[in-house]
Amino acid sequence: MGLKSGMDMAPYQVSLDWIDRQQKAMVNQVEAWSRVNSGSHNLPGLADMGAKVTEAFSALDGDFESIALPPSSHVTPSGDLEPLPLGPVYRFQKRPDAKRRVLLTGHLDTVFAKDSPFQAPRWLDDTILNGPGVADMKGGLIVMLYALLAVERSGLADDLGWEVLISSDEEIGSIGSAAILTERAPHAHIGLTYEPALADGTLAGPRKGSGNFSIVVRGRAAHAGRAFHEGRNAVVALAEVIAALDGLNGQREGVTVNPAVISGGAAPNIVPDTAVLRVNARVKTHEDARWVEQALEEIRWRISSREGYDLMVHGGFNRPPKPISAANQALFDVVARCGDALGLKVAYQATGGCCEGNNLAAAGLPNVDTLGVRGGKIHSSDEFVLVDSFAERAKLSAVIMLGFAQGHFDQALMREGA
Repeated sequence: MGLKSGMDMAPYQVSLDWIDRQQKAMVNQVEAWSRVNSGSHNLPGLADMGAKVTEAFSALDGDFESIALPPSSHVTPSGDLEPLPLGPVYRFQKRPDAKRRVLLTGHLDTVFAKDSPFQAPRWLDDTILNGPGVADMKGGLIVMLYALLAVERSGLADDLGWEVLISSDEEIGSIGSAAILTERAPHAHIGLTYEPALADGTLAGPRKGSGNFSIVVRGRAAHAGRAFHEGRNAVVALAEVIAALDGLNGQREGVTVNPAVISGGAAPNIVPDTAVLRVNARVKTHEDARWVEQALEEIRWRISSREGYDLMVHGGFNRPPKPISAANQALFDVVARCGDALGLKVAYQATGGCCEGNNLAAAGLPNVDTLGVRGGKIHSSDEFVLVDSFAERAKLSAVIMLGFAQGHFDQALMREGA
């Protein structure tokens, strides 16, 4: 079966048949990896998972390096800044000077902390595996790995250079690895990222941008009985902030602001002098992001201008919006045609979620960012993967890369100066 582009599938059939024979190995591997807790803040678990990924990807016989990230910072419940250590980025590459180059990205961290009760996979039936990271995205890393193994076995990859970046901090916003994504994106022509597709195979199209903020209100402590009026209640001021932030919802299409986590106060008989809020904002455009930032600045000024109060805003928009450029639409169309060649219907839909694909797009790299397994209920203890999608999705990525390597998509995808 061939693509509308005229690509003949026959030269790839041996590679695709090989992927089919790896189906059981892929499922066994995701079961094993799911048992390793690699929550974003569990550095020993991240190191364990990183060692397993490094061993697996060493089969590609590419160059490897582990890139240490400097600590980020974190606002404590008491409103203080403290260092936040991060796990490294694992980088693999081969033929970096090839005529056609692809950047593949993924992450080995999950949202499940080392003390989470959700620590091991279990079979729901013969086709559905439930477990931490089985879809998001240890399953996606396995799809990426076996697609690359198939490409390397094909004998058709001489003109294809690939680079793999696997981060340890994606689930906390790529706060350290974002700079590496931005730096490496211009060296590739296309990007492939392995977040899970929806259970029906639908992929993510345009994505909203995301900002995480910590708002710290400082007031003045006082005895709640003897000196109540000498105090400046930070919790009450924070309640005003929360109401103001919630009032932003509905004012601008596509913008949502979610005041999510609060802390403050010490005892009922003390006027609280500190209160902290964690808030997330989602936006469709860069103009939306600036509007939210301006609203935060106005709230900051309003509270801080009062005697005895101070408000600080930490954080920002770490995931830029991902609108669909003409170059990205061309890549979407190519991937859909590759799906047609395999008998897969590939469709796209907009999402409020965000991922490394946002960062790659902001750096000018067209990318498809949900090429991992089919699954669902991610970020919950009900996370699942449809296991028949391992071979299916690995074959889709292999066809994309093999077709690209053979120049079948040059006219649609190659960018000047990349």
